[in-house]
Amino acid sequence: MSTRNRSTDDTSFVSYLECSESKERFHQDRMHGLSSAGHPLLVRYDLDAVGAAVCKEDLQRRRPDMWRYRELLPMSGVDRIVELGEAMTPLIRLPRLGSRLGGAEILVKDEGRLPTGSFKARGMAVAVTMAKVFGKTRIAVPTAGNAGSAAAAYGARAGMETYVFTPADTPEVTAREIAYHGARVYGVNGLVNQCARIVRDGTEIMGWHDLSTLEEPYRIEGKKTMGLELAEQLGWSLPDVIYYPTGGGTGFIGMWKAFDELEAIGWIGSQRPRMVAVQSTGCGPIVRAYQDGRNDVEAPWDPVETQIHGVRVPKPLGDRLILKVIYESSGFAVGVSDEDVAEARAEVAMQEGLHLCPEGALCYAAYKTNLESRQVNPEDRVVIFNTASGLKSPMPPMERRLDCTKPIDYAAL
Repeated sequence: MSTRNRSTDDTSFVSYLECSESKERFHQDRMHGLSSAGHPLLVRYDLDAVGAAVCKEDLQRRRPDMWRYRELLPMSGVDRIVELGEAMTPLIRLPRLGSRLGGAEILVKDEGRLPTGSFKARGMAVAVTMAKVFGKTRIAVPTAGNAGSAAAAYGARAGMETYVFTPADTPEVTAREIAYHGARVYGVNGLVNQCARIVRDGTEIMGWHDLSTLEEPYRIEGKKTMGLELAEQLGWSLPDVIYYPTGGGTGFIGMWKAFDELEAIGWIGSQRPRMVAVQSTGCGPIVRAYQDGRNDVEAPWDPVETQIHGVRVPKPLGDRLILKVIYESSGFAVGVSDEDVAEARAEVAMQEGLHLCPEGALCYAAYKTNLESRQVNPEDRVVIFNTASGLKSPMPPMERRLDCTKPIDYAAL
């Protein structure tokens, strides 16, 4: 039996918040937005204390959900958590497609099993929890869709007033879902960056807490649990390559942060996956910056010509952090056409019975392309992130019809 000191449910190991660029430190005793230099803030922990307080074996006695990693999350007091049942999401093998692609081991981390049907539940659960801790009663978020669903659900759970601003062409099922949770949802004749401006400009007037991507430090903490979970599910090892659909990049950045923290407390070694940021050829600011060898996105992508809603971000606030992860991991960024995404989505559904969202299919299509070009090898263990349930996105119409008043020609079926 381990003789380590044990953390209690109300212990917080947060040391400070840190500007991701200047490294200026900020106290964690109040809510912050961006740093004084205008960059995202990152939560830093006393990792020596975390390592002394908990060991991997302790996790086996905890519920199989994202809160099992509470020592590496910012809140103190499990009774203050705003939760809707954020269970660990499965790793699903694609054996038939792997065999067809030369024996590759392909694993899909299916985030569509989370509350509100997407990975956004992770970030919003922690962000709304911290907003509640700091006494916020009104929240607002710009979104391509799924973040709005999660904000509305967790806002309702916390008893908060929620405002959501989303592009007018967001799938109707998502907009209806947001409204169903009682949020005030507005369709905007623009992209998510125009929605973000509305939220930012209204903060002082409306008194809401801005939950925009990387405008506050806690959504990234929720998203990093994808990396914590992945490491645990693979026996505290990591895959060779991770494919991740990258719009704002919170999860991409968060997973790398998780790997840093796990290595610091001795739970994993120094081996890291190559991180692949996947975007659309119709909106690929990170791809262009990577191809140009830049450390940032020089200008917003224009015009945006893709219907893959989750990656329609012309200039992500976390561009420098995303590119830093790519370079540090010896990874890369790749673009995929909407046409290839549609084909990939249908292929996985028909061959493996797994209904990917367009963003997940984006990653599978990129993997196939990279396999052909030898940027990755069949021997590589690959994890593809399916960031939402396919049921949240439009599907092809049903075309086959039968008239039950007439004899059925079974041979023609």
